[in-house]
Amino acid sequence: MDTLSRRMFMGVTGAGAVAWGLSNARGQASRSPNVILILSDDQGSADVGCYGAADLHTPHLDGLAARGVRFTSSYVAASICSPSRGALLTGRCPRRNGLETNAGGDTGLPGSEVLLPQLFKEAGYHTAIFGKWHLGMQASMGPTARGFDEFFGHKEGCIDNYSHFFYWHGPNRHDLWRNTEQVHEDGVFFPDLVTREALRFIEAHQQEPFFLYLPYNLPHYPMQAKPEFATLYKDLPEEPRRYYAASVSNLDACIGQVVNKVDALGLRENSIILFLSDNGHSVEERAFFGGGSAGPFRGHKFTLWEGGLRTPCIVSWPGVIPSGEVREQVISSMDWFPTLARYCTLTLPDTLLDGRDITRVLRDRNIPSPHDALYWMSNEQWAVRKGPWKLVYQTPDTRHAESNESQDSFFLSNLEEDPGESVNRAPLYPELQNELIRLHEQWQNATVR
Repeated sequence: MDTLSRRMFMGVTGAGAVAWGLSNARGQASRSPNVILILSDDQGSADVGCYGAADLHTPHLDGLAARGVRFTSSYVAASICSPSRGALLTGRCPRRNGLETNAGGDTGLPGSEVLLPQLFKEAGYHTAIFGKWHLGMQASMGPTARGFDEFFGHKEGCIDNYSHFFYWHGPNRHDLWRNTEQVHEDGVFFPDLVTREALRFIEAHQQEPFFLYLPYNLPHYPMQAKPEFATLYKDLPEEPRRYYAASVSNLDACIGQVVNKVDALGLRENSIILFLSDNGHSVEERAFFGGGSAGPFRGHKFTLWEGGLRTPCIVSWPGVIPSGEVREQVISSMDWFPTLARYCTLTLPDTLLDGRDITRVLRDRNIPSPHDALYWMSNEQWAVRKGPWKLVYQTPDTRHAESNESQDSFFLSNLEEDPGESVNRAPLYPELQNELIRLHEQWQNATVR
């Protein structure tokens, strides 16, 4: 069987297949559903009202959850930006897809990888990304070379929201693009630009199926929320939380404009809206050493504790996905690759995926997780979760990301009994520790690129 035939075969059969007639998925809807994938940047595990943040104003994300499913055990594939985003768009873990560190310079997602927008484009969708790319600066790694018809945003990790200059380190340079050309809109708030482009795109393509990827750069530093959102939190006692909270509410308002546009055009019943964060909150100096919250969980961005990996995740598709329900099953951000493919009858690539189809989980809270275990690895640190048990090795301590302090020994926890990973049970369960070490080694060997 040649490659094309095999791919077509995969589209109608097999465990990872997408052969599920749209009439079964959406009743008798007349066309394939639109997909709006919204990604926040460095948002803490608990930093949405419906996730328990009593001090945050997030009415639009809360409303999205009220009309959809909210996950409480949704994990990303990495606790830093580029590897997490690369895994989301490929359905493959960073070790397998070749991007294990943040992109920059000549580093980016290899051209051999098949991205989600390519599947949508092959299926006749119009595709666009507005926001933060961070999967490669070179022209061959840019969004319009990887399946997107349109791109507006910045290519590197962070920019000043008004000057649109790269914010990390020198040389200071401008980083705002439309497709492959630099553009200048000095003084205009970047998230407003992203939202403007999104509203224009939805209006222009309301008569055809579209895939819209909105990776906002909030609440990532430099935390420059607009004044009206800063005013909401003027009475919060801690300065880092004030800056951070304003950025989260600013993000929520931008998302609200997008959802309201979908509603106004009568597209809501035929649109999948998916929201999640790329990783946990930052405690870097540029983030004022904190401000975000992991709630009951330990850790943050850069760590493999729960607070670095477990993020908010909400999906809404009225009439197909249940409304106002919660799912406690363990899922991965990589699962959205085959899941969206199934919902939209896309043809999966002829590559090994780490993501699993979770359409059954979305329909039924009693369906078990499709994952026997989840794995993470970043430089010398790694982690495994199998059932309620999680083993971490040499992940940084929970103070500052720049700290050299690490957990030098293995740390074993039962997340059902100890979600905060506060008690190391490794000395009590050496056989379980060894089993998880063995699973990690097998996975590590199996994912060598």
